[in-house]
Amino acid sequence: MADILHRIGVTASPDAVYDALTTIDGLAGWWTEETEGSTDIGGVVQFRFIPGGFDMKVLESQRADHVLWEVADGPEEWIGTRVRFDLKREDDFTIVLFKHEGWEKQAEFMHHCSTKWAIYLMSLKRLVETGKGEPSPNDVMISNWH
Repeated sequence: MADILHRIGVTASPDAVYDALTTIDGLAGWWTEETEGSTDIGGVVQFRFIPGGFDMKVLESQRADHVLWEVADGPEEWIGTRVRFDLKREDDFTIVLFKHEGWEKQAEFMHHCSTKWAIYLMSLKRLVETGKGEPSPNDVMISNWH
């Protein structure tokens, strides 16, 4: 198994980051404008992009601490993988430890997704620090996979 790992520090409270990860408006503000569904534990959030999308089942959600999703639908390589956001406070920063875990193997698509996750995590940073993220379709296109 392989994982995608990223770490960002933001000058916003853990509560602000948590809200951006656990509300439809928050998620639409940094990941994709086309976001709907239920962010409650056991709920499914639908994220739509050019050219497709993902359905994430919410497995865990601990206020200002962590969020865990499982991919219920999307590209074959993503099905059954998990997306985790762990939050902690360090000095004046909220640290977001991101993990997209459980990839069956490292492949070119995983490289693409790692870069896109980094772009979206920077969008999350901008959203919680300035009030304006760069969600899809306003994100940086990096290839024909978008």
